Amino acid sequence: MKTFVALLLAAVAVLGAARELVVYTYDSFVSWGPALTIKERFEAMFPGVTLTWVAVGDSSEMLSRLIAELELGATQADVFLGLADVELPRALAHNVFQPYDPTKIPNLADVPEELIFDKTGHVIPYDHGYVTFVYDSELLPEELVPKTLDDLLRPELKGKIIVTDPRTSSPGLSFLLWTIAHYGEGWLDYWRKLIPNLLTITKGWSEAYDLFLAGEAPIVLSYSTDTAYSYIEHGSLRYLVITPDGEAYRQVEGMGIVRGTDEPELAHAFLNLVLSVEIQELMPTTQWMFPVNAKAKLPEGYEYAVIPEKPVALDPAVVGEKLEEWLNLWQSLLIGG
Repeated sequence: MKTFVALLLAAVAVLGAARELVVYTYDSFVSWGPALTIKERFEAMFPGVTLTWVAVGDSSEMLSRLIAELELGATQADVFLGLADVELPRALAHNVFQPYDPTKIPNLADVPEELIFDKTGHVIPYDHGYVTFVYDSELLPEELVPKTLDDLLRPELKGKIIVTDPRTSSPGLSFLLWTIAHYGEGWLDYWRKLIPNLLTITKGWSEAYDLFLAGEAPIVLSYSTDTAYSYIEHGSLRYLVITPDGEAYRQVEGMGIVRGTDEPELAHAFLNLVLSVEIQELMPTTQWMFPVNAKAKLPEGYEYAVIPEKPVALDPAVVGEKLEEWLNLWQSLLIGG
């Protein structure tokens, strides 16, 4: 009996000591990103700790979920990974993150200063890339390949373009901001002319790209690394990147420690692991984004990844001030047809 009681108390002690780090992220990071490798490395570093990924939608959807949970005081998240820089004002406005301690993230020293998009010390980058258009060279005649944003308005492209919703998709939001940066006050008129050429506006990137790969439309809003993906994964140069007017919208993705976490030390260790050279060198062929650690090397085939001549990015402070107004105008245009 004494032995049984001792074993029972030992089991209770073990269960009581069990620890978990919950990371909210987006669906594609888990489905074909480096999530499994990160989990294996992290749990090897901290025996007895379980790293749990939660990913049931696009990054914008997951951020909305986290904001709602924090407002109710009932989130299980310790870390959020997948915050696009254009979403930073919304995250800061809702006080999603607590400040990080850079002394506990030594790999942060290898990230170039120009990629540190949050100057408040709450979010750090883990990859970056460029949102632009990709076309199927087997479906779109060369003479119809857009060379400018205005070319996307050509009547021959009616129903041939897939984009994503700026309210629920970070690439969609990047494209909206790109049109605002490019056309200024004329951006809404541009969208009015563009709508007839859209096959659909999907909720997230995965849905949009699946439709594109299925041949539903020959042009899709995506990333400038897509040709590198096509070449490395399939030995094909079928899907080619367009940089209209030499432009593409720069997107930096970040991660941060969720306000109120019970595991701040583990959270810092997680951020540092993601910034390690080992994990950073997985980003180009899992996330199909450029690493942020300057010591990370790019794989063979990444010469087909396109860096635009004129990267576009709006000041996050301006985005934070005007975004709600811009989204309301965009939504009203859509509803009004």
